[in-house]
Amino acid sequence: MPASANEVFGRRHLILGALVIITLVGVMMLEPIPQDLRYHDFADKRAFFGIPNALDVLSNLPFLFVGIWGVVVCRRQDLGPMRAAWLIFFAGVALVSAGSAYYHWSPSNPTLVWDRLPMTIGFMAVFCALLGERVSVKLGQGLLIPMLLLGAASVANWARTDDLRLYAWVQFMPLVILPIVLATFARHYSHQWYLLAALFWYVLAKVTEFLDPQILIVTGGAVSGHTLKHLAAAVSCYCVLLMLQKRQPLD
Repeated sequence: MPASANEVFGRRHLILGALVIITLVGVMMLEPIPQDLRYHDFADKRAFFGIPNALDVLSNLPFLFVGIWGVVVCRRQDLGPMRAAWLIFFAGVALVSAGSAYYHWSPSNPTLVWDRLPMTIGFMAVFCALLGERVSVKLGQGLLIPMLLLGAASVANWARTDDLRLYAWVQFMPLVILPIVLATFARHYSHQWYLLAALFWYVLAKVTEFLDPQILIVTGGAVSGHTLKHLAAAVSCYCVLLMLQKRQPLD
């Protein structure tokens, strides 16, 4: 006999829960991952107007603009029951601007804490927002505070133990779970394709980050990969903002 809708829905919940647990256990079974200090050695070290590493510092300004704009949109528009999660997401985006600029002014492990902490706010907030809108409102709302605390704890744990495993899970677990959620659970709003655009720009940001010195060479010293990473990541956040501005509830 064909499975009922409730049985299918329940199986999908179990699969998602299992994937979250499996990815966490898999990451924590790895050997501890210390922070490679070469990470702080960015390609573009030029100073302008007394600002060290100027382009890596100043390229964080788009996060501030998108974050503040997003907070205003969240306060003015009716975004449904996950409004608080979206508001926290854009507040996190705005804080990334300050935290990342502070880090790039003087790159080191202690300053990197203030770069990563607001990023975990953004990761966990958007994760819970989309869970709430696609899977279950109660699930998204119930997980919001615990996931935010877990994100902060992952940064604190790295700062204390120099082990990146939990932070890596917090950053990449949503990238595993959310595409499955978007593909298998019904959408309740229009303009969801903006989420695919956001994912594209985020992946592009990670690619340019990896190719930091190579891009500086290819562009003749004009711009580095890490500077482009900031700009691409800000565009990713802007795509989410456009989705929220344009979307309409579906019947």
